[in-house]
Amino acid sequence: MASLDYYFTTLSPWAYLAGLRAEEIAARHGLTIAYKPLDIMALFARTGGTAPADRHPSRMEYRSQELRRQVRKTGLAMTLPKPAFWPTNPAPSSYAIIAAQEAGGSGDLGLLTHSLMRACWAEEKDIGAEAVVQECLAAAGFDTGLTMSGLLTGAEIYARNLEEAVARGVFGAPFYVLENGEKFWGQDRLDDLDAYLAGKL
Repeated sequence: MASLDYYFTTLSPWAYLAGLRAEEIAARHGLTIAYKPLDIMALFARTGGTAPADRHPSRMEYRSQELRRQVRKTGLAMTLPKPAFWPTNPAPSSYAIIAAQEAGGSGDLGLLTHSLMRACWAEEKDIGAEAVVQECLAAAGFDTGLTMSGLLTGAEIYARNLEEAVARGVFGAPFYVLENGEKFWGQDRLDDLDAYLAGKL
């Protein structure tokens, strides 16, 4: 089955606002999704991006307006201007996603990924905390022990995802790459991804 590579950080408000639309599109077109969480700050540093704290005020003002509009458009709950535990350490949640993907089984990776971001952006929970990550793992049908057993593999693949992303021309999140190299950046390009897979673009 063809694959859609999904590069993201669990701290991204834009990845959260994607909801489960990528999963719906993939199912419609017979694709599997390879989840590839990465260190977004390291990606910015290597691809010409700028951390939010270092951006010009005019860019941040526009970001705030666009977030407000996208929240209304998607209907997803979101704490604005920022939740209580943001930013936080993205590694524990990222490692858990990687470990769950490596473990396989009947758990729902899309649900796990979205629930971790929802915990951050809507429920004001610290996704850098093991208990929060375990709660999301359990809700998505995965073993909560993955927070411990998956640490080494998670760290290794997390670093590998960054290198792979840089090599493939990824520079932000969420970022979707098809096997033929076609790229789509941002949750607002998911309709374009759908149209492309349908042969309309």
